[in-house]
Amino acid sequence: MKQFFLTIPKELEEAAIIDGASPFRIFWSIMLPLVKPALAAMAIFTFGSAWNDFTYPLIVINTDNMKVLALGIAGFKGFREGLTQWPLMMAASAMSILPIVIVFVLAQKYFIEGVKTAGLKG
Repeated sequence: MKQFFLTIPKELEEAAIIDGASPFRIFWSIMLPLVKPALAAMAIFTFGSAWNDFTYPLIVINTDNMKVLALGIAGFKGFREGLTQWPLMMAASAMSILPIVIVFVLAQKYFIEGVKTAGLKG
């Protein structure tokens, strides 16, 4: 995000100061709309990382009714060979990616724009 903010011309902020805008107004009305693509990309990556997190919930959660989806999918694996429930594990894995796909589809326009402009600026 810092790098994306650095690509915004300083003249925009200076012009807003000359027009009498407060620092909050400059951020809210000028900077925030310009960094929407970067925010969308960061939101997609953050959501995907949090959704697929396995290690932290494994350490913290100690009751079965509080397990997150990744821990539940790991529960399909048997301790001995031949006990793994592969069809159920694959079905649950396929269903677990749906929220990430939905978030990506909803923010796709901003995500593609953010990746495109981040590659062009420099």
